[in-house]
Amino acid sequence: MPYYTYILASRTKRLYIGVTNDLERRVWEHKTKVFDGFTEKYNVCKLVYYETLNSIRQAIEREKQLKGWLRQKKIALIESTNREWDDMAEDWYPENGDSSLRSE
Repeated sequence: MPYYTYILASRTKRLYIGVTNDLERRVWEHKTKVFDGFTEKYNVCKLVYYETLNSIRQAIEREKQLKGWLRQKKIALIESTNREWDDMAEDWYPENGDSSLRSE
């Protein structure tokens, strides 16, 4: 089973780093603000980076590593694969669904 370490961003580039075993479901939860918390409060719901790992241990270790980095290093990582900060999950959900799911 794959696991994912991911980075979400707000329109103003506020960052959130998380880990999950179901990236599509977890991003949906962030976009629809299922849970109260940081991402809901600051509207952090645009998937800008993710990595696939082989175990939950590796994914959590990578999450902790990324959280320990300075902001500039996190930005460089994002921009190494997503220079424009596009929402990588933009096309994952139906267009006729909830309009709150669309990127800012």
